[in-house]
Amino acid sequence: MKIYHNPRCGKSRQGLAILQDAQVEPEIINYIKNPISFDELSDILHKLNIPAIDLVRKNEAVWKENFKNKELSEKEIIEAMVTFPKLIERPIVINGDTAVIGRPPEKIKEFL
Repeated sequence: MKIYHNPRCGKSRQGLAILQDAQVEPEIINYIKNPISFDELSDILHKLNIPAIDLVRKNEAVWKENFKNKELSEKEIIEAMVTFPKLIERPIVINGDTAVIGRPPEKIKEFL
């Protein structure tokens, strides 16, 4: 199991705690320090079974300043998240070929 984690995010810390409380020791990927590649993010979206726009944190300043109200392709949205990792909704928990966004963190409990 993997968790794409931003240690500065309270919801991400809560998600990690849920996994640890369930005796799961996931591979922790700090995607802010170790950015996700385009292919890796595409794979995550496939596992989540959502379009890229649904993984974007639309209230982030970088989104509002650079991308809001623009007609963007799926590829362009993924490239934006790769370039600006803060745009990626978090935490993301992956188990095999399935994944869940831990918002709210209780979704991780359901996923387990």
